[in-house]
Amino acid sequence: MFLTAEDKLRGDDAVAAILVLEDGRYVMQLRDDIPNIFYPDHWGCFGGAVNVGEEPLQALHRELEEELELKISGASFFSRFDFEIKAWPKKVFRSYYEVPVTAEAFSRMVLHEGAEVRSFTGMEILQQPHVTPYDAFAIWLHFKGSRFS
Repeated sequence: MFLTAEDKLRGDDAVAAILVLEDGRYVMQLRDDIPNIFYPDHWGCFGGAVNVGEEPLQALHRELEEELELKISGASFFSRFDFEIKAWPKKVFRSYYEVPVTAEAFSRMVLHEGAEVRSFTGMEILQQPHVTPYDAFAIWLHFKGSRFS
């Protein structure tokens, strides 16, 4: 469906959470298999669009509560990717925040968006056949951050 879908897609500013468990695993979402979203049926980070008048960190809090019933107390900026595409009316960004998650908080997550929630080591998620490319890059940067000086 991903390569054959014809539904129109909107480019919006967005936020994404790099949810990191205490043992270093990443909490990921299997995106719904519907044609009107980017990368349906792919593993990706939780998050979503930044509403008009909303700050990115506010959007992150809202999205995690909506998608997982997860209330976070801490999130630190990790990275931002900017996208400027000829077909879109404006340049958009996707900001990533590192969010520590306890095992207890993970066990209480209630999935409201997506087909599945699962934890992976960095190596495991990067070896999955269907991972949203920009999220895979962010996870790789986080997972292999020690390579950068």
